[in-house]
Amino acid sequence: MTDTPPAAGEGSPGPDKGYAPGTGPGTDPGSGSGPDKGLDARLVVHRGSFHLDVALTAAPGDVVALLGPNGAGKTTALRALAGLTPLSDGGRLRLDGAALDRTPTESRPVGVVFQDYLLFPHLSALDNVAFGPRCQGVPKAEARAQAAAWLDRMGLADHAGAKPRRLSGGQAQRVALARALATRPRLLLLDEPLAALDARTRLEVRAQLRRHLADFEAVAVLVTHDPLDAMVLADRLVVVEHGRVVQEGTPSDIARHPRTDYIAQLVGLNLYRGQAEGHIVRLDAGPEITTTEDLGGPVFVAFPPSAVTLHRDRPTGSSARNLWQCRVGGLETHGDQIRADLTGELPLAADLTTVAAAELDLRPGAPVWATVKAAQTHAYPA
Repeated sequence: MTDTPPAAGEGSPGPDKGYAPGTGPGTDPGSGSGPDKGLDARLVVHRGSFHLDVALTAAPGDVVALLGPNGAGKTTALRALAGLTPLSDGGRLRLDGAALDRTPTESRPVGVVFQDYLLFPHLSALDNVAFGPRCQGVPKAEARAQAAAWLDRMGLADHAGAKPRRLSGGQAQRVALARALATRPRLLLLDEPLAALDARTRLEVRAQLRRHLADFEAVAVLVTHDPLDAMVLADRLVVVEHGRVVQEGTPSDIARHPRTDYIAQLVGLNLYRGQAEGHIVRLDAGPEITTTEDLGGPVFVAFPPSAVTLHRDRPTGSSARNLWQCRVGGLETHGDQIRADLTGELPLAADLTTVAAAELDLRPGAPVWATVKAAQTHAYPA
């Protein structure tokens, strides 16, 4: 990507005001959530053997997160929205009712926060933020006054004169966000905005970014591979695999009803597909699973690794309706627990404490029995 932040839109934020409805950055007088407001896009890009075809719609004030594995097409979609990658035949991009397909990048009302922030190293934080308004023709003094207001809003008034090398990762991220917002964009794009931060800084900056996005009156699209970033920051998730949308919905809906192995791993669930006949689900590849739901036809069955209980010998007297003979494929630390990767009759992941793993003498190749209570499974239509 270019190191020149896209500059667009006209006007400036008030010097010290919050983002009151209809008056904050990213808004124009009379803007709202009418039928021609917001984002309406079909991002079609053909590049060699890779084909992207992703539909995106969002109303002003929406925060949409694009999630997906490496190579899924997330960055390509973001570049297409920014105008850095041209759309192929069949693609369209409309923002607030205006077609942007052929609009040059620098003329689009789009702000971008890049993964590595790409702040100009020779400019102070103040002049980095003032850069966008200056590109829009705002006089230097006024642009710097606007930038000072943005830095104050970001809690960085004391760092206005600092060069990027003197800023911490969290401070640089907020300067980059202020630089993007200073152009009053109608579409804000964030490319892995927290990826460059350490774990402690990430926690703090994530909370700050959530507050700023909640106040943003236009559309924001976030690209991330981190499920926690997506769950905390976004109103809606769009999951992309192999250039196509495989699932979209609210964070809670996707967390409860994953529809692909990637999503299940993302939210930490064991996921299977099969045919339901009442409370019994016959898996497409594997044994049966007993559930509490009474369903018929194609279904998904999911349960968390914490629902799995392991035994070295076949349990007797267990109330669990589901019992499978497995073998330990691998062990790894997962937070404050041990995650066991199990193979055999039913491949699955199981979480247990370090003490339990030691008592069971778990090691790769060891035979185990796995049980899951029907009440801890969740079945839903495929």
